[in-house]
Amino acid sequence: MKLSGGVEWALHCCVVLSAATEPTPATKLAELHDVSPSYLAKHLQSLSGAGLIHSTQGKSGGYLLTRSAADITVLQIVEAIDGATPAFRCTEVRQRGPLAASAESCTIPCGIARVMGDADRAWRESLGAVTVADLADELSSTAGPATLPRVNRWLQTGT
Repeated sequence: MKLSGGVEWALHCCVVLSAATEPTPATKLAELHDVSPSYLAKHLQSLSGAGLIHSTQGKSGGYLLTRSAADITVLQIVEAIDGATPAFRCTEVRQRGPLAASAESCTIPCGIARVMGDADRAWRESLGAVTVADLADELSSTAGPATLPRVNRWLQTGT
């Protein structure tokens, strides 16, 4: 499974936004993560289009989560950025070539399609079981409980 780099940025932004008390400008999120504002804006638009974050306009505009961090899963973020298409798509190779099996004899998926489908379902189930709140808790335990409040303060005041 290969995910785009945008997934990582989107996950980090959602974790940061889980602690935000006010809308956070995209430019501040980009500066915090040392990423191009235009690159990040594209991914923030995808998150917004998926209904995970929303933007507010104006002088104090920016982004906020649309709901509790406990109600947003890693899978939802991955699918917002990279789409929901399964990693493996069966093309019925067994029905090709000089010894092709007939469509009538291929009434159930082959072992390859089955195992790849099982892996995709397990991967999605695993990502669906982890929330942004879980990631924020993990950050607090691995980087210290003051990390997210410090990040939030920097995003709002620059200090």
